[in-house]
Amino acid sequence: MIRRGRGGRAAQTMLCVSVCVLVLSAFVHSSPDVYRHRHYEDPRLQLDPELHMNISEIIRRWGYPAEEHEVETEDGYILTINRIPSGIKRSAGPKPVVFLQHGLLAAGSNFITNPPDTGLGYVLADAGYDVWIGNSRGNTWSRKHRSLNPEEEDFWAFSYDELALKDLPAVVDYVLKMTGEEQIFYVGHSQGTTIAFIAFSTLPELASKIKMFVGLAPVATVAFTGSPMTKMAILPDRIIWDVFGRRDFLPQSHMIEWFAEHVCGKTVLEQLCGNIFFVLCGFDEKNLNVSRTPVYTTHCPAGTSVQNMIHWSQAVHSGKLMAFDFGAAGNMKHYNQSTPPQYYVQDMKVPTALFSGGQDTLADPKDMAILLTQVPNLVFHRHIEHWDHLDFIWGLDAPQEMFPYILKLLQEHR
Repeated sequence: MIRRGRGGRAAQTMLCVSVCVLVLSAFVHSSPDVYRHRHYEDPRLQLDPELHMNISEIIRRWGYPAEEHEVETEDGYILTINRIPSGIKRSAGPKPVVFLQHGLLAAGSNFITNPPDTGLGYVLADAGYDVWIGNSRGNTWSRKHRSLNPEEEDFWAFSYDELALKDLPAVVDYVLKMTGEEQIFYVGHSQGTTIAFIAFSTLPELASKIKMFVGLAPVATVAFTGSPMTKMAILPDRIIWDVFGRRDFLPQSHMIEWFAEHVCGKTVLEQLCGNIFFVLCGFDEKNLNVSRTPVYTTHCPAGTSVQNMIHWSQAVHSGKLMAFDFGAAGNMKHYNQSTPPQYYVQDMKVPTALFSGGQDTLADPKDMAILLTQVPNLVFHRHIEHWDHLDFIWGLDAPQEMFPYILKLLQEHR
């Protein structure tokens, strides 16, 4: 339902509906035989039960133990983080800890919505690791605050600065306290790497708690990105604020759930649904389990703040890893200088392993080439030429192309 008086929310809803209608129309006109036979109405088709499960329920469905924890940040956000304390063959005793952090507009479910053989969370648990999974403030599972309500604009006054400098220290300290460990492994995808570059280069005490940082589709700068997700960068900040409002951007909604269930859930339309969702990041249908697209789309997009999206727009313009630009007056108030401060990857001393994709339009190979020269403690880099941005979380050939390398790296640095 479109909320009256909420121009930004109405614009988002109408935009998404328009995209869905246009792509569905294109599918109908390009596939008359499929449409005429109406196979998609086959009542025998069963919807995947994971469509309406939360992260813990999905994990338990596959026979793994699951826990949920709440972590409060210093500025009052209450984050839900998930845990797979062991694999199918449960064993007692302390285990090395791995923390998994999702990317932009995503959720911790990214690491467990594939079946266990192609889901990184399960693979790590079965390999003997204590797996913790983060959820950034403002996504589906982290919409609580000590005093603010998601209906208030102040709740959404954050960008990836706060994800890096407030969320990440809080969850790392919590995990260390709960496990009794002194250090953890950190694996981030996309924006999950961006906040690591910021946090580990800016907060040396936090960096000292990380055994190794594994970056999947790493993003420090987006000067060369060709992703449709960044095309909004052509708009001035004030226009983006006017169009989308000052609250959340692309949250999981009843409309998305309906679309996933009634469109993605029909066998002949699975690829269509993939085309709609994955247009944001690009995808290779040959390396995607298209039968899982209904599950993917009921968990992603999981939302973020409009301010965060504007921060990414600013990053496209600047070509640098910088703090949020509030304008000259706002910058003086926030940073005591007229321009936002820059973050320097060169200051990060954490042992770092990076995995990049040759077809990645978000973590563009040109940006990646620059990044490789900036990481001072790079211990490993693997470039997978045929991979795009989402293969790192859902690629069918991950058990061959990525998992063995991650497991070997973790083993060597235990």
